Amino acid sequence: MGIDENIRTGRHCVFRMHVHLVFVTKYRHKVFADRHLTRCEEIMRAVCEDFEAELVEFNGENNHVHLLVNFPPKVAVSKLVNSLKGVSSRRLRQEFPDLARHYWRAQRLWSGSYFAGSAGGAPLSSVKQYIEQQNRPLRPGPRSTVQIRAHS
Repeated sequence: MGIDENIRTGRHCVFRMHVHLVFVTKYRHKVFADRHLTRCEEIMRAVCEDFEAELVEFNGENNHVHLLVNFPPKVAVSKLVNSLKGVSSRRLRQEFPDLARHYWRAQRLWSGSYFAGSAGGAPLSSVKQYIEQQNRPLRPGPRSTVQIRAHS
């Protein structure tokens, strides 16, 4: 069995955590061209680095993007998402006036919602089966030395 290159280490933990994120444009407007998506990927890669996370994969279409992010346990997915969406919205609208004009009233590029799903690792059914098959001791552990006395 070889060493898994996706396993990362922290000060007190060993981990491999991936999340699949999907962000949709506000009102699902079809606003992205290749140049927008290319710059969006660069911006999101930099944001991930600020969180000590890695943008493993990025792609999108004219009204949404998909990200696969490897992140450490100390990072809350909601905080990562907030930064990814906020920074990319602000920078893309600054750098591409056509996007800013399209959303001039909303002042937002992304819908308020997002999809986040855990990714990688064994299927849940395999993990559940592995846990079920653990060898739980059949007899109780050592008796407690503390005795409880009834008050009369």
